[in-house]
Amino acid sequence: MPCAPGCTMEPVPSSPYVIRLSAGERAELESLSRRATAPHRAVLRARIVLLADGDVSSAEIARRLGTCEDTVRKWRCRYCRKGAEGLADLPRPGRPRVFPAAVVTQVKALACELPAASETPLARWTCPELARKASASGIKPAPSPSTVRRWLAADALKPWQHQSWIFPRDPHFALRAGRVLDLYQREWEGQALGDDEYVISADEKPGIQARMRIHLPLPAGPGRAARIEAEYRRHGTIAYLAAYDVHRAQVTGRCEETTGTRPFTALVDQVMATEPYASAKRVFWVVDNGASHRNWAAAARMSDAYPNAHMVHLPVHASWLNQVEVYFSVLQRKALVPYDFEDLDEAAAAVLAFEKHYNAVARPFDWRFTRASLNQLLARVQKHDRHTPKPEAA
Repeated sequence: MPCAPGCTMEPVPSSPYVIRLSAGERAELESLSRRATAPHRAVLRARIVLLADGDVSSAEIARRLGTCEDTVRKWRCRYCRKGAEGLADLPRPGRPRVFPAAVVTQVKALACELPAASETPLARWTCPELARKASASGIKPAPSPSTVRRWLAADALKPWQHQSWIFPRDPHFALRAGRVLDLYQREWEGQALGDDEYVISADEKPGIQARMRIHLPLPAGPGRAARIEAEYRRHGTIAYLAAYDVHRAQVTGRCEETTGTRPFTALVDQVMATEPYASAKRVFWVVDNGASHRNWAAAARMSDAYPNAHMVHLPVHASWLNQVEVYFSVLQRKALVPYDFEDLDEAAAAVLAFEKHYNAVARPFDWRFTRASLNQLLARVQKHDRHTPKPEAA
């Protein structure tokens, strides 16, 4: 078999495998031999080859490195024949499979079904219950709970977890949600919005608590996360009302004692009294079905006060399509948790300070859920419930 580059098959008394390294090969092997994170076996093999480059006998190399002479001969030969690739381990067949692929597939399929489908009196599967059911179903060889857990982890399956959701029950869900999604794409009733038309997403965030910790928080230290006192004193709650400009990523908000028609009307007045909304051709207000802005009466109040303002209602149970909810989530994670305010004024100041900071650095959300996405979602949901509204025709 021919030698790799850098190696000659010159028989010498020390070894029949003579290695001659180039400058690049030597530098690579020296780097590997000094690497603290490299496996010990890789470091040992690199050192064997480096010493072999100096015509050192296999017996002497074994003595210097504290290994056996057969090991030295093996890796000298491998490197001489295949170069650096020869220092890697050869493929091994490994331990024979105990469980055929069909058994693994059957158990995973069982985990993806509801227990009621197999008449099992359980609300959800656990790994011991899946192993027990597999054995009772005649699956052989029957896996243990730990084996089932390993199989499910390989596919990120967790049948013991669940997410809550609700079926759309508005018969006009597709129509109402589609109008809002069109507005996010700067379109209304098939026409593109002009530069002097704006889309506002508005809602309230009630129940912002002014809680003061009994002891001051401790900052993070070496090997220790920041510590927050679990005990606190309550100082009441405030409500935060916000109007988020979808395409400009600007927030206008106010803090009130509670939510309701009067606070929401004050928010509308605050927004519509400022530019660019005061002189805009149209300002679309996207709102959910909260009590302060529900139904046609709220829309009529807004249009009577501001003829260029148009209220657009989302369907029932569709607040997840209201972009201001995303902003509320950012506010909660970045400015409110953990709550640590001495009084309501401090809590309100913190909320409004974050609003100012957000307006200085924010960009519009990368909103990708479109009318086409909505139709695909409703088509999937319809398979589970015949009362679900049908998606619109393309």
